[in-house]
Amino acid sequence: MLKKPLAGLCLAALAAAASPLAAADAPASDKPDDYRHAMPLTVSGKESVVQLRLPKDVYLHARTADLRDLRLFDAQGNKLPFSLQEPAARAERSRRDLPVRLFAVQTARPAGSTTDTDIDVQRSADGTVLSVSTRSRPAAAAAPGIDTLVLDLGAPASLVAIDALRFALPAGVDSYSARVVLEASDDLKRWDTLGDTDLSWLVNERGEKLASARMEFEARSFRYARLSWRQGKPLQFATITAESPLTTAVAPAVERLVIQPRPGRFPNDHVYPAALAIPVQRIGLDLGEQNVVIPAQLGHYVELPDRQGGQTTTWHFEPVAAATFYQLMQGGKRRASGDISITPAHQAEWVVRTETAGAAAPALRLAWSPATLVFLANGKPPYRLAFGRTDAKPGASALAQVAPGFTPAEIVALEGAVAGPMQVARAAAGEGPGAADKAAAAARTRLFALWGALLAGVGVLSFMAWRLIKQMK
Repeated sequence: MLKKPLAGLCLAALAAAASPLAAADAPASDKPDDYRHAMPLTVSGKESVVQLRLPKDVYLHARTADLRDLRLFDAQGNKLPFSLQEPAARAERSRRDLPVRLFAVQTARPAGSTTDTDIDVQRSADGTVLSVSTRSRPAAAAAPGIDTLVLDLGAPASLVAIDALRFALPAGVDSYSARVVLEASDDLKRWDTLGDTDLSWLVNERGEKLASARMEFEARSFRYARLSWRQGKPLQFATITAESPLTTAVAPAVERLVIQPRPGRFPNDHVYPAALAIPVQRIGLDLGEQNVVIPAQLGHYVELPDRQGGQTTTWHFEPVAAATFYQLMQGGKRRASGDISITPAHQAEWVVRTETAGAAAPALRLAWSPATLVFLANGKPPYRLAFGRTDAKPGASALAQVAPGFTPAEIVALEGAVAGPMQVARAAAGEGPGAADKAAAAARTRLFALWGALLAGVGVLSFMAWRLIKQMK
């Protein structure tokens, strides 16, 4: 007769034990109003995939180190997929002009012939061409005249790649056309053909000009070149300019923050409240005095629990880097230390420990490269970038799920969204002052309730087993 009541008690205990677990696993609200800060985003509406370099305010007010409390909503409150990309150096392409020295060669080679000409070249010790002439050879069918130009690009040209030549007509010549062949050499003995092209300058009755005055070829380095004519009358050009392609790595954009000091926990310590989300890459001191040298350690405090199991804790200074910072006036010039590089680190506060007692407290400089947010603009604008929540789960997706098939070059060239001023939303649940302490207390309460329910269930099951054993006896 006791079996049904005991079974009911058992089920009740199991339900009580399961209820905290169900509450813990229940999906949390994830709406725009659940985040304390937000920024409106403006896009043109012409592109599907857009990018945004995260503004400084995002790092100052986000509540998580990995920016997991970052969300993107459309005007109807729907979440938009986005991906966070680490900043990287981009390649910037440009061109450099190299002057060319010209030497006309007069030969008796038939027009249009590409047979090698015996050229006598006089060079200085550094390889610079001083003069060019031809050796005597049997008379040819054509009258003597300029049919070859020898080009000296100078010593720097042998160290860089050349991929084009640009031609300019001499004074008094407006129209001209010819087909020329270009050969390159490093020693004026062996010549490699780089290619040929048609050059033309056309002028109409209104004085308008149309020119094709550039010769392109596969990039390579060479010191000397030889220009000969396949078609057209040979001409002494006014100038020929060599073009060298340049690829320069442009460092990512940098954000900076200057923080004023507060007294530290130990003598000679200065504390600087920062933001946990900032991935600090460079750090330095802003010294207000004209002449000062400060050896210092940079780091943070670590809280250590009491080994005896009591309630008191102790604090320990954990150094991250050490350097000597200075600002001096010497010989009428200012000398000052720069920022030092560190392994990217996230700290809610930084500590500077100086080795000189009584030294003036300097300001702290933090520098970092903000990440790029790549998102799919497929919702209804205006869009809203929300952040500022401690209990948020990661919301970013892989880049392949946001911009599938895009190359790195295409990602860099994406249209940039424009962020408006930061707005402070109503305080989300648990986001007021002392939110971290309240969240921790709530978590402990839920844990105690869960253990209490589980112990109660075990107790009921033990009682039921005891009663059954007693009835069997």
